[in-house]
Amino acid sequence: MAFDLDMIKKVYDRYSTRVDAARKATGKPLTLTEKILYAHLSEGDASKAFERGTDYVDFAPDRVAMQDATAQMALLQFMQAGRPQVAVPSTVHCDHLIQAKVGADADLSTAKDINKEVYDFLSSVSDKYGIGFWKAGAGIIHQVVLENYAFPGGMMIGTDSHTPNAGGLGMVAIGVGGADACDVMAGLPWELKFPKLLGVKLTGKLSGWSSAKDVILRVAGILTVKGGTGFIVEYFGEGARSMSATGKATICNMGAEIGATTSIFGYDQKAADYLKGTKRAEIAEMADAIAEHLTGDEEVYANPNQYFDQVIEINLSELEPHINGPFTPDLAWPISKFATAVRENNWPTELEVGLIGSCTNSSYEDITRSASVAQQAIDKHLQTKAEFTVTPGSELVRYTVERDGYLGTFEAMGGVVLANACGPCIGQWARHTDDPTRRNSIITSFNRNFAKRQDGNPNTHAFVASPEIVTAMAIAGDLTFNPLTDTLTNKDGEQVKLDEPMGIEMPVRGYAVEDAGYQAPAEDGSAVEVIVSPTSARLQLLDPFAAWEGTDLTGLKLLIKAKGKCTTDHISMAGPWLKFRGHLDNISNNMLIGAINYFNLNADSVKNQLTGEYGPVPATQRDYKAHGIGSVVVGDENYGEGSSREHAAMEPRHLGVRAILVKSFARIHETNLKKQGMLAITFADSNDYDKILEDDTFDIVGLTTFAPGQQLTVVLHHADGTTDQFQVNHTYNAQQIEWFKAGGALNIIRRQMVS
Repeated sequence: MAFDLDMIKKVYDRYSTRVDAARKATGKPLTLTEKILYAHLSEGDASKAFERGTDYVDFAPDRVAMQDATAQMALLQFMQAGRPQVAVPSTVHCDHLIQAKVGADADLSTAKDINKEVYDFLSSVSDKYGIGFWKAGAGIIHQVVLENYAFPGGMMIGTDSHTPNAGGLGMVAIGVGGADACDVMAGLPWELKFPKLLGVKLTGKLSGWSSAKDVILRVAGILTVKGGTGFIVEYFGEGARSMSATGKATICNMGAEIGATTSIFGYDQKAADYLKGTKRAEIAEMADAIAEHLTGDEEVYANPNQYFDQVIEINLSELEPHINGPFTPDLAWPISKFATAVRENNWPTELEVGLIGSCTNSSYEDITRSASVAQQAIDKHLQTKAEFTVTPGSELVRYTVERDGYLGTFEAMGGVVLANACGPCIGQWARHTDDPTRRNSIITSFNRNFAKRQDGNPNTHAFVASPEIVTAMAIAGDLTFNPLTDTLTNKDGEQVKLDEPMGIEMPVRGYAVEDAGYQAPAEDGSAVEVIVSPTSARLQLLDPFAAWEGTDLTGLKLLIKAKGKCTTDHISMAGPWLKFRGHLDNISNNMLIGAINYFNLNADSVKNQLTGEYGPVPATQRDYKAHGIGSVVVGDENYGEGSSREHAAMEPRHLGVRAILVKSFARIHETNLKKQGMLAITFADSNDYDKILEDDTFDIVGLTTFAPGQQLTVVLHHADGTTDQFQVNHTYNAQQIEWFKAGGALNIIRRQMVS
């Protein structure tokens, strides 16, 4: 079934005109990225060229997707906007609140029970406002979007940082906070700084143990976790055309780990085949009619250095399988060098758990390649040494791979099949361990491996690889094992070697499913009542944030000076805290509890300047708020990297933090802060970070003349009576400054709807 065909037809009908206008405005051949961006300008046909990395541009995305953890806050905000129905096709996907513990059936049943209040809220609010609802067990948002909603040349936003997964089908798909989603659902333009362009030329062809996952693992090693910030990554070349659509989706998905705005591949035969295989032949036919516009111009790919801001070239024929980690997804190791790295760094060599699946690698092709390795364990009489889990990406994939016997293969080699959900990838994992704090190693086919990400244990060394490498490593139970060269001892005492994995891009008999888990909204939702209990611990209606008082900010206390990596997991942890995603006050009790305090190197321990005592970050901030005192959070480089969760911006806003001052921001988090009316500023000289002392009081001067490109001044009042003063930068444009003055973008939306 193809959704939203009328909308897609309208997009395609205007494509030629929009692309022609863009060529005229820019006076040059266009990349695929530029074609899609210019085709989705809110103003219509392009009238001028935009400067990459400088100009803020209003876009009109085609659709919005939300996962259940972020959808709660997004929809609570949308309820304040005053619209009877969403302005663009939108969906909610229940995938984050299912904890992996026993196995698929039991875990799903438990989730439906304990999350009933939240699921009922999301179902009813979707019904009321015309939003498609995918029930718990239907699958992970990004896999479901790829199978049902992604289309070549389209543009979507999603309240999850791995929304770029849809780039595998040629869609500009960007992760955002819920406030951005609220804007688009309310019919307002969506603002984005026109991105720079990074081209990745792929030559050759993958073979043997190497897979699409290894492409992005290699790119992450080249660019690091912030090397893609401000860029859209466009893949092209013969190597790109040789990969499956789901393989390309894997690469785009994990592009979030290099900080990229999004990643994309052009429309080709593989994309057409996938559309037809997922019963969307009508879309493939429409795409074929404008195929020239759904890829970059020939001149661009012939001379990429002239049209991209940066170009990388990778020969797939020479690409080794990679294993990245631990503790960061950009520490990249070719498998030929990994065993040496394990020994030299004294990482735990015994592998305790191997986990495959997640939104990154849970396609039919991924499952079949992994199952071909698992079958060898059975056929060659090998005993699987590590725990092994499988997370299917959607009910469509799960049902089909069960029909074709692959789930049975995993179970026969000792694996456990988990629910179609995020599960361990986001910390929703009741891990079986006799010591939850010991040093240990796990390996996953997920996308992120920050400390404590999967199981809450800071001593878990998590590594990332392709599903087939993960499967082989789980069989061996040894991080120093190289399946390309090494042998294993089987139950009969024989030395056996694993053969190269074999996979199938799409099922020969076609996909099948009995109940995909989709619930269509009511045709008329005006009579649907959305009930939120005032005594609920999990849902809370929102009150508007207060507008700026019109003065400089003075007398602000230092809440915390965070040292080193401070991701959105550090600012607002997932795991057990997910249950409070719809209750701002309750979830604010996790604010910054994972951040490391520069002054004592501890987490969740900061000095309360009113009492002189050390205590939890949220409790200290609540004390400041109770006394009418604002505060400042100070951070390091790439502050707020990771998930798109806007709670990491809303919690400090709710508890009375007035400014976030860091060396640099991750893109989504900086936007989230701006949307919530927070002051997000950066050191003009990063060395000024060292001037911040534990008992400092801050004045932020220049806000009464707050203007784009104009620096602000920070005055530090030290406890000994001395002062320091330095300049800080910001990236606010005129509209974003209005958000700050109004107390948040939602306050402006509400005002516009009322008027």
